[in-house]
Amino acid sequence: MKISKIKNRKKKAITLLEIMIVIFLIGLIGSVIGYNVKGSLEEGKAFRSEQGIAKIKDILEMEMANGASVDQIIENPGFYLKNSGLVADSNKLLKDGWNQPCVFSKTKSGNTFSVTSAAWKKHKDKKQAKLPKQENSHAVEEPQDDSDED
Repeated sequence: MKISKIKNRKKKAITLLEIMIVIFLIGLIGSVIGYNVKGSLEEGKAFRSEQGIAKIKDILEMEMANGASVDQIIENPGFYLKNSGLVADSNKLLKDGWNQPCVFSKTKSGNTFSVTSAAWKKHKDKKQAKLPKQENSHAVEEPQDDSDED
């Protein structure tokens, strides 16, 4: 009888403290992963916005080459995107990665237009502010949409 009691005593159950430590560690690892994924989602939205704006601009420039005026395109870009036959859902394309509408404006020269998004611009400015200031002038600047050369 003594032998069976000794065998039963050697079995140890998991204590409440051990379970709490494991749950804490799982939560900590999950929060680190979640924080990193959030940044990736923002970058994905920015990428979608950049690609969408480039696609809109290319299609609408082709429509301008077919005879549409800048004012007509700015007034109703969805109509020209839909009639181009290159876009399945023009309403979806006219929104950026944050589901905000794209903004169309005439450039200073008046013979072309620019496409932008407030949310995308905010993200780009925020990202630019995080970068350290460069002291040398070897930085490559983003090309401007305003071509004032006539």
